[in-house]
Order: sequence, then C-alpha cells, then structure tokens
Amino acid sequence: KKLTAEYFVLLLFSAEPWPENATLYQQLKGEQILLSDNAASLAVQAFLQMCNLPIKVVCRANAEYMSPSGKVPFIHVGNQVVSELGPIVQFVKAKGHSLSDGLDEVQKAEMKAYMELVNNMLLTAELYLQWCDEATVGEITHARYGSPYPWPLNHILAYQKQWEVKRKMKAIGWGKKTLDQVLEDVDQCCQALSQRLGTQPYFFNKQPTELDALVFGHLYTILTTQLTNDELSEKVKNYSNLLAFCRRIEQHYFEDRGKGRLS
Repeated sequence: KKLTAEYFVLLLFSAEPWPENATLYQQLKGEQILLSDNAASLAVQAFLQMCNLPIKVVCRANAEYMSPSGKVPFIHVGNQVVSELGPIVQFVKAKGHSLSDGLDEVQKAEMKAYMELVNNMLLTAELYLQWCDEATVGEITHARYGSPYPWPLNHILAYQKQWEVKRKMKAIGWGKKTLDQVLEDVDQCCQALSQRLGTQPYFFNKQPTELDALVFGHLYTILTTQLTNDELSEKVKNYSNLLAFCRRIEQHYFEDRGKGRLS
C-alpha cells in the first residue's frame, strides 16, 4: 500500500513540466570526486542533454551524504529528489521524455543487458581500482575522498568506505582478483561494446538511448582521469570506434551546446 501511495505521489509530481532550475549534485570536481562517481554523474548529465532537458551542476563536498540513497549523482527537480541513472531515467520518462521509446521489446531487453554489463564490469572495475589496488588507494583515493574533512575524520571516512567496498567485492566474488584479471574483464567488456557498436554512430543506430549515456559516462571518464598509470585507459584506447563514439557525444551534446570541452 505504502509503495503504491509513494508511486502515486511520484506520478503526480512527474506530470509537472521540467523546471528551468533543475539541479544535479555531485562531489567537488577538482579535488574530491572519484572516477566511479564522476562516471555516474557524467552519464546522467549526458542522458539529460540527450533528452534536451536543462540541468545545472552543483558540486558539494557532502553530496554523498545529501543523497537519499547515499549514491551520487542525484537531481533536485521541483520538490523531487532522485538519485542514480536508472531511477532518473524512470522519473524523466514519467515526465514524457524517453530515449528508448522507439525500440521494440527485443531491443529494450538487449539495451538492458548491455547496461548490466557496463555496471557489472566497468563500474565494478572502477571501484576495485579505487579501493582495492594498493597503489591507487595510497596515492589517490584516500587523499581525494577525505579531502574536504579535517584530521582524523578524513582518514576515518576513507577507511570506512574502503571497508564497505572491499566487503562488496568479496560478496560478488571479486575479493581475490588480481589487477591483471580486472583489466582483462575491462578489455572483454570494451570488446563486447565495440562489436555491438560497430560502425553505427550510437548503439541502436542513429538515435542515442540511455545505454549510450551510460557507456559514454564511464569510457570518457576512464579516458580523462589521471591514475597511477595508464593501464585502464589503454584498454579503452584499443577500440577506435569507442574513442570516436566518446568524441561524437562530447562534441554534439556538450561542446555544440556551449558547455565547452568536458576534460
């Protein structure tokens, strides 16, 4: 009953038109945000650009703690707060904007399968690298994650997050993986995406869907994030059509709309 009532309220608010002051919240860009959250935020920004819906990006040190799900990014639209790409796609669809309405049922199932692949492989690899690879943890992750907070809180929060992610990795069978195995997974994921894209501009030919937004968010962020070495970005660079795909979306949905280059 409660769920039905909440859903009804969501539908009620979603019927209102998209406001000019819609806002997306993420962590501080320069010194704090980590690769995985940056990718998630960019995927949502790309999706909203593709829907032609204006959004203002606001960076807050405590964005993760402001989010209803504890996940970043989240959007504030009217008096609704929605976090993560999946729920945001549903929320936007209820407002009458969809990128995948033109797909048939088989294509929709395929789109979902590839989105699962990206989340299960690329996102998990990003989290592994950030929190389980000792070099990255020591040189990048702890300092960035704890940067807005005073000592000793900066260390406490970083260790707490690391413990959470490591527990998740164990639960999904990634606990004992080596960095080389993780990079091999990334390569296989990129290979599958590259084959599916082929010579098309987008995954389902001429029009982008939420899959394109998700893939762009992750690949573009991997390509433009400085890590302890280039092993991760090199995996993406092996696929020229994926590079062209990222450039196409950056150009069309960010540069051409006066957003400037993303990197």
